[in-house]
Amino acid sequence: MAKISLPLSLKIHFPIKATSLSHSLPQTSNTMSLSKLTFFTHLKTLAKSHHHHRPPLSTVSLRFLSFASPEEAAAERRRRKRRLRIEPPLSSLNRSQPQQSKPQSQGPPYYQNPNSPKLPEHVSALTGNRLNLHNRILTLIRENDLEEAALYTRHSIYSNCRPTIFTINAVLTALIRQSKYSELLSLHRFITQAGVVPNIVTHNLIFQTYLDCRKPDTALEHYKQFTNDAPMNPSPTTYRILIKGLVDNNKLEKALEIKEEMDTRGFAPDPLVYHYLMLGYVRNSDADGVFKLYEELNENSGRVVLDGILYGNLMSAYFLRGMEGEAMKCYEEAVGENSKVKMGAVAYNWVLDALSRNDKFDEALKLFDRMLKEHNPPERLAVNLGSFNVMVDGYCAQGMFKEAIEVFRKMGEYRCSPDTLSFNNLIEQLCNNGMLIEAEEVCGEMGDKAVNPDEVTYGLLMDTCFKENRPDDAAGYFRKMVDSGLRPNLAVYNRLVDGLVKVGKIDDAKSFFDMMVKKLKMDVASYQFVMKVLSEEGRLDEVLQIVDALLDDNGIEFNDEFQEFVKGELRKEGREDELIKLMEEKEMQKAEAKAKEAEAAEAARRSVKVAVSSLMPSKLFGNKDNDSESKASTEAVTEAEVQEEITQETVVQSIESGAAGTATEAGNPGDTEAKSDDITQQVTA
Repeated sequence: MAKISLPLSLKIHFPIKATSLSHSLPQTSNTMSLSKLTFFTHLKTLAKSHHHHRPPLSTVSLRFLSFASPEEAAAERRRRKRRLRIEPPLSSLNRSQPQQSKPQSQGPPYYQNPNSPKLPEHVSALTGNRLNLHNRILTLIRENDLEEAALYTRHSIYSNCRPTIFTINAVLTALIRQSKYSELLSLHRFITQAGVVPNIVTHNLIFQTYLDCRKPDTALEHYKQFTNDAPMNPSPTTYRILIKGLVDNNKLEKALEIKEEMDTRGFAPDPLVYHYLMLGYVRNSDADGVFKLYEELNENSGRVVLDGILYGNLMSAYFLRGMEGEAMKCYEEAVGENSKVKMGAVAYNWVLDALSRNDKFDEALKLFDRMLKEHNPPERLAVNLGSFNVMVDGYCAQGMFKEAIEVFRKMGEYRCSPDTLSFNNLIEQLCNNGMLIEAEEVCGEMGDKAVNPDEVTYGLLMDTCFKENRPDDAAGYFRKMVDSGLRPNLAVYNRLVDGLVKVGKIDDAKSFFDMMVKKLKMDVASYQFVMKVLSEEGRLDEVLQIVDALLDDNGIEFNDEFQEFVKGELRKEGREDELIKLMEEKEMQKAEAKAKEAEAAEAARRSVKVAVSSLMPSKLFGNKDNDSESKASTEAVTEAEVQEEITQETVVQSIESGAAGTATEAGNPGDTEAKSDDITQQVTA
């Protein structure tokens, strides 16, 4: 019978039962067991008879295949684990190579470097209680309670259930959808200060906000900072938002630069991006630029791009060249029976716009009827809100205002909901054509559609009421705007006051001035206008009252030029000295207030010092009245006195600052009035 010969490595690393070697080991008639000494002697004999070359086992220790006790086996396991922790095993591919030491100059990895920007959360974080919070905020958004949704998000930031960036983005998107730009920027500043890491969607929303607010330079600054610092790359949506916004802000050259940057980053040709750029050329009446971009897109794609989003601009370019026949051929190619062009709701809308703006409104009506028939949501979306807005503009351009109102009211039948911009568009068309009553009726329907009027809505109605000689109604719309929590800008306020003054309603104008002086950041011209009106009415006492409040408020600098204006108005009745006297009294009052403030601070300092002294052991300060104390004890206390004196000074100074702040607040109660945010004024301008 043949003997079994196993490699030594297998014999060392794998336990082998004695019965498996029964054919190769000496047997006795009484037992099959072997002693350890006999067993290992036989293993050495087998190793010598093995013909294959083996490297010396310098690092592998020969361990026994069995142990005398369980404790011994456990001790061996612990020893091997300790050795593995100290000297990890090398990769099987690099066993013969020594382990290379890590360079000392290499910095810590990304996740251990505190200076590295943090990465935004993954969507997997939206689970458990955070998912419940997300759904709760989405419910508030669907209920159109955006104020509560934003407030709930703020309160949750520092709670045990912190909202994810996806929840915050949902609130920001809802705010930008309703053009609440100031609330959006305020919430964004809050989450930034709270350390929430934004993702690419958050950055895109900020870019779009500044572009919608006509702040393209600010948007580009944020984009530059994003590309330099953010740990992520821009997406195609980022470029679409930037290019569209720059085109809307008449920054076509900048938009072309962004398109070149998009090409350098390796993004494929995007028909939507080219559409925005072609639209910019159409608005500049540059037909050659439109065709140049279209050819460039086809060359980059290697084929003719049959995307319907391009055909509206191509038609407009042909109309600009006076090539009406070519424009209609392009129209047939896009929407004809044998058309291979991919048409969606947005593509149809630009074709409608090209037809209605170039005296082809009958063709636009036919196409719109076809779109309504094809519309079968959710399988086929042939119309959207933009389709009805285009048709409203087309009807109004034709002077068919009743039809425009009818088609506007019919959009609900096709699952399209108007927004504030759509209402404002129709209201503006009606107001500009002397149909104030119809505009007010349309405005009254906004509540039924769960749409809230904004500053533009009330401003349109207010201006039209002045044109229709209805100043009381104009003032009423302005008051509604303020009562509803909206923030009219200075331009709307100036139009209101100017309209009231023109019809002789000086008291109403003064009352609105008193109401808005603390809510708006008035400029010098607004102050001077009201003062001049009051001066012409002989109400110089009220002029001095305004100056008095102005000197207390310190919101506007009462410089020499402004003083000379007021003196000129007072000089008409010989009351110029009253202004000088008023200014001297204000200076005296300010000096007295400062003196009282200093006196109150000194009194607080003394009282705190007495209180601190009473709390400290008297022996720390020394006992000057007791002449029996030794000189040695006095010297020992000196250092403690110095330390306690420093402690007193620190406590007194801290309380002094608090007392000074309290005294200042008590002396200037008008300073606690809330003032408008600068960004709000920029947004609503």
